[in-house]
Amino acid sequence: MQTIGEVLSLALAAAPWLVFGFLGAGLIKALVPQELLSRWVGGNGFGAIFRAALTGAPLPLCSCGAIPTALSLRRQGAGRGPTTAFLVSTPGVGVDSVAITYAVLGPFMVLMRVLGALVTAVTTGLLVAATDRDSRAASVVAGTDSGGCGNACGGGHDHGAVHVATPVGVRLRQGIRYAFTDLLDDISAWLLAGLLVAGLIATFAPPQALAGLGGGIWAMLLMAVIGIPMYICATAATPIAAAMLLAGVSPGTVLVFLLAGPVTSLATLGAYRREMGNRALLTYLVGILVSAILVGLSVDALIRATGVDPGGQAGMVRELLPAWLEWTAMVLLLVLAVRPLRRALGRIMHTLAPVASA
Repeated sequence: MQTIGEVLSLALAAAPWLVFGFLGAGLIKALVPQELLSRWVGGNGFGAIFRAALTGAPLPLCSCGAIPTALSLRRQGAGRGPTTAFLVSTPGVGVDSVAITYAVLGPFMVLMRVLGALVTAVTTGLLVAATDRDSRAASVVAGTDSGGCGNACGGGHDHGAVHVATPVGVRLRQGIRYAFTDLLDDISAWLLAGLLVAGLIATFAPPQALAGLGGGIWAMLLMAVIGIPMYICATAATPIAAAMLLAGVSPGTVLVFLLAGPVTSLATLGAYRREMGNRALLTYLVGILVSAILVGLSVDALIRATGVDPGGQAGMVRELLPAWLEWTAMVLLLVLAVRPLRRALGRIMHTLAPVASA
């Protein structure tokens, strides 16, 4: 029963912020065309790498979902560095994961997570670009190949043109539908698993044992090695991180888990190796590993210097919202996550629409 209580408490705290995050994801999906992304991350220098990391950060894609978008950018002329930066930053943080991070970890950890994801993405992109001796030639080859892929696969410029031609109202409806159907379906099972693991940690893991893990480079290395091969989306990883933080694991070590886990998966590694080669894959892994650990060490040092209490902030955020809003949001998410209930709700809304218009 204690585990159920812990899971319910986390779910209620996160639900309103998840709804807000899904709404933001729908708006981004509706208003950001693929063609704009392709122009924004063109090239292979620092500016392109930074823009790719910045552009990918808010997009509502998990590690597997980011693969086709990243490869599409690559085949439209983006260099290895920007493609890598985009592939790291996109699943590492998004509007939905930022919302739930604020709910269960507090504002300090939100800021550190976003900055950490950007630093990891830019650093890894720069390392991969530095190892690519023929980056200019690769970009030219990728550009010549992009036309065939874009036309055959329905990506690239054609996609952007259709996006612009579609009325804004239609795009908004399509974006919101995407967020509360496709995106919710992608992460709902993993989110439930994350909440259950967090509840089990809070119930059965003695705080003294996890506090013994503490921080430091070896604890962070362990978190990175565990997180890199896992498949866990950024949103689902957040409740687990909250349970570890409240049990005594250092914020820097928790952040390493949040950075290393969501940005990679076996599917990502396989696709990256096929597209970029073994050398780039090794650089990609080293970049994520080293960057995440350096960010974690820096965060723990910053906390010691400033006296910030991330654990205390996590508890304070919960008090900002009324209980009725938490329950309403959680029930809404449950209805939308269960497909038969969602279809029934859709039929009801479809029936009521003519009445409302009359």
